[in-house]
Amino acid sequence: MSISTERQEEGGWSTLFFAWAIALAATLGALFIGEIMGQAPCILCWYQRAFMFPLALVLAVAVIQADRNVWRYALPLSGAGLLVAVYHVLLYYGFIPEAIVPCGKGPSCSDAKMTIFNVVPLPVLSLFAFSAISILLLIGRRETVR
Repeated sequence: MSISTERQEEGGWSTLFFAWAIALAATLGALFIGEIMGQAPCILCWYQRAFMFPLALVLAVAVIQADRNVWRYALPLSGAGLLVAVYHVLLYYGFIPEAIVPCGKGPSCSDAKMTIFNVVPLPVLSLFAFSAISILLLIGRRETVR
């Protein structure tokens, strides 16, 4: 195996590992915020969890198996979560009118308390995580296609 081939394989694995690390951190962060800090998730947070939690498992298996084609089944999860996160951020910052807010019973999706350490809004963190994972999966896809 040539040095350039080894570097390509290592590069594909490292992007996959970083995508998994972000998914794992987001999953553990969501569990910490909900279970330890006692902040109940809103309906949009639940939807985002529905995409992030399995993504952490799928990417973990892909890292262990060195499955460089994981983008085929992880990217749809990440993309769907990204769409929900974009909608949530737009709702949080007031770009979406109150008339079409999906929240009913339970915590508000646009509550000012939806921050971590009263600084960073949780919907923005979710948007960042899904965006970074999607970008890393696309980079991994490009490296796989070569």
